[in-house]
Amino acid sequence: MNEADQLVITPVSSFRQMSLFIRLPRLLYAGLPGYVPPLDMEQKDLLHPRKTAFFRHGRARYFLAMRAGKPVGRISAQVDDLAIETLGENIGFFGALDAVDDASVVSALLDAACAWLRRQGMDTARGPFTLNANGELGMMIEGHRAPPMIAMPWHPHWLPPLVEACGFAKAMDFVAYQMETGPGAEQAHLVPSGLRLGEGRLGSITTRGIRRRQIAEDGEILRRLYNDAWRNNWGFVPLTQDEMTGMIRQMRPILKSEHFVLIEQDGEPVAVALVVPNLYDIAGDLGGAPTPLGWVKLAERLVRHRFHSARVILLGVSSKLEGTALGAIMPAQAIAELMRRGRSLPYRMVEMGWILETNLPMRRLIERLAPEPCKRYRVYDRVLGR
Repeated sequence: MNEADQLVITPVSSFRQMSLFIRLPRLLYAGLPGYVPPLDMEQKDLLHPRKTAFFRHGRARYFLAMRAGKPVGRISAQVDDLAIETLGENIGFFGALDAVDDASVVSALLDAACAWLRRQGMDTARGPFTLNANGELGMMIEGHRAPPMIAMPWHPHWLPPLVEACGFAKAMDFVAYQMETGPGAEQAHLVPSGLRLGEGRLGSITTRGIRRRQIAEDGEILRRLYNDAWRNNWGFVPLTQDEMTGMIRQMRPILKSEHFVLIEQDGEPVAVALVVPNLYDIAGDLGGAPTPLGWVKLAERLVRHRFHSARVILLGVSSKLEGTALGAIMPAQAIAELMRRGRSLPYRMVEMGWILETNLPMRRLIERLAPEPCKRYRVYDRVLGR
């Protein structure tokens, strides 16, 4: 091999390299069936140290793989102090793994990430996460031709086997489901006939949407209820106030009252769900970096809310209802309420993910409407030797 053709793994250390790191997937995967590039702006919010709240409780190093002066792959390695505290283990993460179909490139990238994690004192490498479990997670192993969905990563079919060949083993799978919504969609049979909103033997059960003038307050209710509901789930890391603030800032232009369902019992929040419009619906044909005319089109579509699909990104039920009949039916009530409200919006489909493959009660509930998952994502682990 000529010296000029040698593979070089370079830590990202400049503005130009960071810009390349963010846009690299659309350069590598352009034209592949099923791939639709996300907006560079959206990816910058996920990855750039000045944009994401992750760096207030974690640290990361980004790497680029270069061959003959051309980028052929990327990866991140990150340590989340909040995750270590929550999980009680020295688990570091890798993420943002994208590469050409070349085992040597994937191996070199993973080796660089693992070496950095080892120097940070980590015992295990887990991923992919961008940048932790509250961002984009998992590697797509099924569903490459499914319609793209906001904040759901896409990977080429060759990447999972190359990762596994480097000694990474399955830690957990997550699945996603697509459900029809809008006029004609069925959802009434999700909720047992014994539950009715209003006064009854279960107390006063009411539901409401988001309050735009009190959006920060509602965001904090959502965050606390989500953290309470999911604290015992595999891989859980608490959603911080800074992360929720950033999420609200990004989503505020597209949020409507119907996107948020808060269920209260005697005035106390007991269940919550948040659905967000699918940004790909209005930006998927504009590329990752729209032209000035493309930005005008995007703004016009945004104002007119020309979305036809959405994603449930947060769903939780208070731990106080754990083991009770009301707690068992609250997820169904929240989903049914979201779908009922969807009749007033232009959405024809709502996607639910990520759902732990081991969360059988939730899967059985959803499979009343969508019998099979549309996508599957895998999280891998590898023990780091000293």
